[in-house]
Amino acid sequence: MSYDQRAASPSTPRVVLLGASNLARGISTVAGTAQALIGSPLEFFIAMGHGRSYGRASRVLGRTLPGIDECGLWDALGDAVATQTYALITDIGNDIVYGYDVQMIAAWIEQCLKRLKARGAHTIITRLPVESIESLSNLRYRVAKAILFPGRRLSLDEAKQRIGRLDTTIGDLAPQYGATLVDLPGEWYGMDPVHIKRSQYSTAFAQIMAGWPVGDKARTRATPSVVRWLKLHLARPQRWSFLGIPLGSAQPVTRLADGSTVAVF
Repeated sequence: MSYDQRAASPSTPRVVLLGASNLARGISTVAGTAQALIGSPLEFFIAMGHGRSYGRASRVLGRTLPGIDECGLWDALGDAVATQTYALITDIGNDIVYGYDVQMIAAWIEQCLKRLKARGAHTIITRLPVESIESLSNLRYRVAKAILFPGRRLSLDEAKQRIGRLDTTIGDLAPQYGATLVDLPGEWYGMDPVHIKRSQYSTAFAQIMAGWPVGDKARTRATPSVVRWLKLHLARPQRWSFLGIPLGSAQPVTRLADGSTVAVF
């Protein structure tokens, strides 16, 4: 399935959103925040999904998605430097639980940073939820891991060590590529140590995305929209599979009320 380059005007600002479950759960708030901050219409390029890996295919409940580094988003963006491109890289921790080496994960993130810098993007990258993870007891960790990552054997001590090393590495990488680094306060999380509480979505994403050098930072909260929520949560990616059956959708896959186009990968 290809991307229709005629879907938006060359002058339309581009918003690139890369992440896993926090991005998938909060995508309507994220898109609404971008609209409030940058204006309308926008051209959204989104790679998200529960359990998404940055560098390898990931499978959750029978659904398989390619790694973010390997998906069609990069071809759809093209190689040209756009006049206005804004990017968010978030949800970096899944690959730690999957057992991938910290250096390998950092290399996948660096590849994203390189590609975005080459396209002239203003990039925000969130740190890992270190404060939330550090407050975990062994019991809460075991319960969360059993629900979110069943079958994974990573101990709490190992998880904390790897998260700390990756967070430090991301902190070093971000300024090398001109990316804005944003902390994730522990108060945004509840019993679930890795997913931002829904009650915190507006506050959290407004603070995160205020790192883009555009707009009125006092007016970045998303306007609620049931239609936007439905369109974004029903949007299917360019390439995926379910129970081994290849599936896909032409992109952009939907258009929002303000004329923004949405492509999902």
